[in-house]
Amino acid sequence: MALTNEILKSFKERFNSCKTNKIVAASVAKVGLHEASTNHEVYKRHNFQFSDVTKKGEITNQKSSGRCWMFSALNVARVSTMEKLNIKSMEYSQTYTLFWDKLEKANFFLESIIETLDEKTDSRVVSHLLTAPVQDGGQWDMFRGLLEKYGIVPKEIMPETFHSSNTRDMEAILTKYLRKAACDMRNLHKAGKSLKEIEDLKNETLYTVYNILTKCLGEIPETFTYEYRDKDEKFHRISNITPKEFFDKYVGWNLKDKISLINAPTDDKPYGKVYTVKFLGTVKEADKIKYLNVPIEVLKESAIKSIKAGEPVWFGCDVIKFLEKQKGIMDLDMFLYDDIFPTLENFTKAERLDYHESVLTHAMVFTGVNLDENGKPLEWQVENSWGDAVGDKGIFSMTDEWFDEYNYEVMVDKKYVDEKWLIALDEKTIELEPWDPFGA
Repeated sequence: MALTNEILKSFKERFNSCKTNKIVAASVAKVGLHEASTNHEVYKRHNFQFSDVTKKGEITNQKSSGRCWMFSALNVARVSTMEKLNIKSMEYSQTYTLFWDKLEKANFFLESIIETLDEKTDSRVVSHLLTAPVQDGGQWDMFRGLLEKYGIVPKEIMPETFHSSNTRDMEAILTKYLRKAACDMRNLHKAGKSLKEIEDLKNETLYTVYNILTKCLGEIPETFTYEYRDKDEKFHRISNITPKEFFDKYVGWNLKDKISLINAPTDDKPYGKVYTVKFLGTVKEADKIKYLNVPIEVLKESAIKSIKAGEPVWFGCDVIKFLEKQKGIMDLDMFLYDDIFPTLENFTKAERLDYHESVLTHAMVFTGVNLDENGKPLEWQVENSWGDAVGDKGIFSMTDEWFDEYNYEVMVDKKYVDEKWLIALDEKTIELEPWDPFGA
């Protein structure tokens, strides 16, 4: 049925018959829908006081880049280093990890193109691969692969550049070269050329990517010297150390013990199973991404145990939902949308995932939790990477109800997870399609 003039006339009459519609329209037009719908009562709940907190460093700023997953992972890692070196704060180089991530993603993309040479160009999988070959985003297990292979360096060793803080133009250039390489590789295959010729083109493209990254981000240090003063103002020098040696000695994680728990309550993902996503990765030879799907309470229990042990928790969520960015508040009651717009029945968490209403969009760090007298979480302390001009000097406050609805993933040590869930790690991994919400 068409949208007729009669229907449009009835819409107008219906709108104008309600006096509050015009009042709301004037307010929204003047200040925007968020300001017009802000529930100021919510501010009273968020005093940014938390019963249990971990150590944390100074607030970081990813600026105009999608490196949140790197910033949050490095912010967790630095706490171990701060303790080992007896320092108040430090920051790891996100430029260093960005360099290797882009180069490894380029290789991963080109290898995926080789794997799909017999697919049609307009197939869903090839179209998916071509959409964003070297996007900024990533997952914890992707970062684990980078740490295992390349280690990390303090920020002073490889500081920010214009394009590490503003990745869009660099990413566009890299994407153009990689798409052209994909086109040429597929054309060589159609022409019956050998796999060696295709791989030679791949390797030459990777040198081009390396060339671009070095010009945009700087040269990678093979060894370095790190100088610092501890909390007692005593000077120290760590000389001639490699990035991998630095990670092993001054972070010292057993990366095999760090696992990703997800909460995906959709019908296609039963709890107690481990999932991976096709064509999602960074370091080609690294272990596949693995998600252990568990009820939301397991994420909370594991995160609380980690925080109580002094270990911050990396997590992934859909940050933009019910977020008051300037104040740093994540609260389902933050905006009274139903008071200014027609009432909308809520989606379930599973429905949001299935119908593209929600997806993982941002990674941050839990550095604290506010527990009631029975040990139940009320609010969560969040260390963000958007600088100190937002939130409480960069710290955000998340209600436990928000956690239920829009938090999807935490990275914790296996020792904080009940054994009944860990047995799934030894079972066969279920492979999800590349366009699954957890491929975001």
